[in-house]
Amino acid sequence: MSAHAETHDLHDHHDHHEPGFVRKYIFSTDHKMIGLQYGITAGLFLMFGFFLMIVMRWSIAFPHEPLPEWMSWIFSDTWKSRWLQDGKVTGETYNMFGAMHGTIMVFLGVVPLGFGAFGNYVTPLQIGAPDMAFPKLNMMSYWIYLTGGLIMCASFFMESGAAKSGWTNYSPLAGIADGQIVNQWLAGQTQWLIGLVLLITSSLLGSVNFITTIINLRARGLTWMRMPFFVWAMLVTGFLLLLAFPPLEAAGIMQLMDRVAGSSFFLPSGLVTKAEGLLEISGGGSPLLYQHLFWFLGHPEVYVLLLPAIACVAEIIPVNTRKPLWGYKGMVYGVLVLGFLSFIVWAHHMYMTGMGPAVSTWFQTTTVLISVPSVILLTSLIISLWQGSIRFTPAMIWACAFLPMFGIGGLTGLPLAFNLVGLHLHDTYYVIGHFHYVVAPGILFGLFAGVYHWYPKITGRQMNTFLSHLHFWPSLVCMNLIFFPMLTQGMSGFHRRWYNGGDAYLAKVPDSPNVFGTTVAQHIDLNILMSYAAWCMALAQLPFLINLVWSKFAGRKVTSDNPWNATTLEWATPTPPGHGNFDKEPVVYRGPYEYSRPDHEDDYLPQWVEPKRTTPEPEVQPADSPAH
Repeated sequence: MSAHAETHDLHDHHDHHEPGFVRKYIFSTDHKMIGLQYGITAGLFLMFGFFLMIVMRWSIAFPHEPLPEWMSWIFSDTWKSRWLQDGKVTGETYNMFGAMHGTIMVFLGVVPLGFGAFGNYVTPLQIGAPDMAFPKLNMMSYWIYLTGGLIMCASFFMESGAAKSGWTNYSPLAGIADGQIVNQWLAGQTQWLIGLVLLITSSLLGSVNFITTIINLRARGLTWMRMPFFVWAMLVTGFLLLLAFPPLEAAGIMQLMDRVAGSSFFLPSGLVTKAEGLLEISGGGSPLLYQHLFWFLGHPEVYVLLLPAIACVAEIIPVNTRKPLWGYKGMVYGVLVLGFLSFIVWAHHMYMTGMGPAVSTWFQTTTVLISVPSVILLTSLIISLWQGSIRFTPAMIWACAFLPMFGIGGLTGLPLAFNLVGLHLHDTYYVIGHFHYVVAPGILFGLFAGVYHWYPKITGRQMNTFLSHLHFWPSLVCMNLIFFPMLTQGMSGFHRRWYNGGDAYLAKVPDSPNVFGTTVAQHIDLNILMSYAAWCMALAQLPFLINLVWSKFAGRKVTSDNPWNATTLEWATPTPPGHGNFDKEPVVYRGPYEYSRPDHEDDYLPQWVEPKRTTPEPEVQPADSPAH
């Protein structure tokens, strides 16, 4: 008997009485509810992180003006008196908002939304499983994530404020920050580390669950090369988390010990600060060790962010072109190679540390090589559009926009692979523009596409098309107005941590030596353009939020369990899926993207439809278990 069948029997013998509100909606072990919990929580964190960026953009564009009321109303008078100077953002506050913006968007926003929300909801449905392999572990993963996020964000209200040492938390700066706090456990920097350890623990639990589920709980007949690309992407993402996060968890615990237990894993001897002079520490630690541990996670992390978005787009394009996914096997092998190469490129973030030519050449080479599987994925998706009968549904326009946006993000990253270029562009707005082209218009566009695509399955209703267009077009324009000028500023030398946007260089006497003065004067007005675009970007999300809530109650009801005429297993479930997901045990007879087959009267042939016995050459019947 297969593991899948055993699980089905277990579900059949469960008492299916309706659980209470708390058991059903809060402490749920159902993968669908946990996916929704991840999605809603990650969305709230993304909104908070976006708000921090809006305040930072005001400081950059208008450094001499106090925050307007529409931005500052959220802060209490006590908080404003502590962290704003005459209502204006200070350098210290800017550093705090910058560090927390990066942390929240990456660790609390995009990863939980892509892997936690979409992965949890869709993966078991696509492999024909009744639930995740370890439902209680799944619930625990969510609650540990939420606890870690709340601890991090609560540090804003502590005496020290939140972490201020960048989202990377480099030692020795992060190891001695908030030194004025008597009880270091109550310092914002320490709370950041505690939250980080919890978030990593949550991700590790999730990764073990995903890997086990995909390997063991596939439906009968769902062999490896019949799995949707979405499932392959989630499997690789699970392995990336499982292998890359433990080094950072170790680094977080070691830095925590440096702060509260007197150790010096990352603190070198002879540290001197302006306030305290020579620090009394045991010394002997290596700040570079922290960087290696952080970036060994940091680059696989980029693909932890990216793969769920590509996975969503890879499901949406075949459905809306009515064509098979072009190069499916090539994409599968490409994503496997991508996962492997992501572990051997990390030090291209560390060219400034003075590595020798041999080591830098190695990391330059592997960084260029990793672009090959990325290009394979992107090219396959683009060719999948060729000669397709394209339906421009709301999900499809987001998926189409993802392709050039991710392409720009990837192309702008190639120069940074080279040591010579990296030394010049390090910590400039060019790096910010490159990374955000990947994460914001790239990844988030893919995830928005996923929301529009699976919303009818989740709720039984369609989202409003007019509101979706009202969401898409301003977002597309504003994203490019925010991030493309950053590339120009970065090549001119604008630093990512100028809280006044470079204004201080303009204040110097014109005839004095002023390295950046002329350059800053030429490009500083772009700060105002980018800031207005960021605020318009915030407004552009209102139609989406209205659509998300309004459509749940008043959207057009779907008339079929498979409104898109799709072929993968999640569309074989009731709408919305109930307990155990499937009314009967699903069986898979073919690959995931059987569209427009000349031997079939409809333009799609779902995986679960049994082949007709009268055909001259019957299709291959499913194996007894997915392992065969």
